[in-house]
Amino acid sequence: MRDFHLPGRSEVLATNGMCATSHPLGAQVAVDILKQGGNAMDAAIAGAIVLGICEPQMTGIGGDCFVLYSDPKSGQVHALNGSGHAPAAASADKLRIDGHTKIPLTSPDAVTIPRAIDAFCHLSNNVGRLGLDAILQPAIHYADSGVPVAARVAFDWANDADTLQGSARDIYLSNGAAFQRGQIFRAPGQAEVLRRLAKSGRDAFYTGEIADDMVASLRAFGGAHTAEDFAAPCDLSAAPISGIYKGVDLIEHPPNGQGATAILMLNILKHFDIAGMDPLGTERAHIEAEAAKLAYDARNRFIADPDHTARLDHMLSPETAQKLAALIDPKRAMSAPAEVSEAVHKDTIYITVVDRDGMAVSLIYSIFHGFGSGIASDKFGILLQNRGAGFTLQPGHPNELGGGKRPMHTIIPGMLAENGRVTMPFGVMGGAYQPNGHARFLSNLVDFDMDLQQALDAPRAFADGAVTKVERGYSDQVRQELTDMGHKVAIPDTAIGGAQAIRIRNDGVLEGASDPRKDGCALGY
Repeated sequence: MRDFHLPGRSEVLATNGMCATSHPLGAQVAVDILKQGGNAMDAAIAGAIVLGICEPQMTGIGGDCFVLYSDPKSGQVHALNGSGHAPAAASADKLRIDGHTKIPLTSPDAVTIPRAIDAFCHLSNNVGRLGLDAILQPAIHYADSGVPVAARVAFDWANDADTLQGSARDIYLSNGAAFQRGQIFRAPGQAEVLRRLAKSGRDAFYTGEIADDMVASLRAFGGAHTAEDFAAPCDLSAAPISGIYKGVDLIEHPPNGQGATAILMLNILKHFDIAGMDPLGTERAHIEAEAAKLAYDARNRFIADPDHTARLDHMLSPETAQKLAALIDPKRAMSAPAEVSEAVHKDTIYITVVDRDGMAVSLIYSIFHGFGSGIASDKFGILLQNRGAGFTLQPGHPNELGGGKRPMHTIIPGMLAENGRVTMPFGVMGGAYQPNGHARFLSNLVDFDMDLQQALDAPRAFADGAVTKVERGYSDQVRQELTDMGHKVAIPDTAIGGAQAIRIRNDGVLEGASDPRKDGCALGY
């Protein structure tokens, strides 16, 4: 139990339904949808689309999503892959000939076909109750009327505003400057897009005037995108993967998401007495950093488009983890492995909802870097993701850029289960940090018996490439000791990630927690 003398927040408790997400308006919309008779999927989609208006630097209808959700009757967990492909004419050879070693972040070459809307329409039709028209109304309202910019959103807006280019500057800047805390942001073009979606469904987005607007805007910047790329059908199917850490099942999204990285990292950590360490001490931070370097090196080598990922079983194998754990020196930091996949540490939103029937939804939704590619469609103002920057230009690599391929994705929704029962949908934002964040969150719960909110609040460290980022919540002594062990230590300018979770207790009570690193909250009724 937390010390009530100190700043903090308690878990939110409810029995009828709950949402936890990164902005209060998103949480409120989700709970309102539950009260109207919608199920957890209706609520999660409605809240997520509202978040694209509340946090446009993080997500929006020009992005992708991954989803895990449980069947309230069978308890089975399903996955859905709402990530897009590179245009058919995309060419790694052309970029290499032009002198590029990485895909430029703010170029049309980084823009893959946005598939979140495809996923939302499919899930609304096949899993939801209320229908697309009903669940889009809150987002239409907020896009038309506007929302006041929240504190963390304003912080991110200022950091990422230089990404915006062309017509995007007219829509996402206020008199040429980043929106400030409390200013009203409106997106009338997106409101019109959502009205057409509500009336006509997914084809309104992927064909006709809206798709033509996105294609024309991308081609004006030199993109290879065509109307056929947008209209092409997309396979949304996926099967969850899982691992076990001290009796708890960690359920993850498969490739092209990086969920296998979290499972591998926990499999490595099993070989150390993490529970016997100080949760905020040097020893735990060091072992975790070394495990992350090894797990992320495997990710960079193997994870790619599902049709090109051939070593998933190797990543999930206990024998692989055992061999990697043996490489860790408890007293000395190893060199950071060379990066292969590019541009992997950036922004997203996460939303989780549980309804009164026990359906749990874990949904993560992103345009990747702050404001994505910085390119918006000229007429409707759809900000387009730069997920293609997750490809590598290394010839022959499974994750090499290619026409019709999906890039390695950083976004991963998570779920925990015990004895065959889903007990917690959760997610951790923060680009590349997410697998490390999943591993640390579960370790906080299992190894240190932390309360749900405490597990999210606790200070974080992350071996991000060559730099071990250590939040200010750690002591200077820990930072110095990590430096002495060979880590290149830095305090990050931006807090590491953000997270939300809902615990489904055996007695039917729901416990919600939301990370103070974001503006959001958990709400129930």
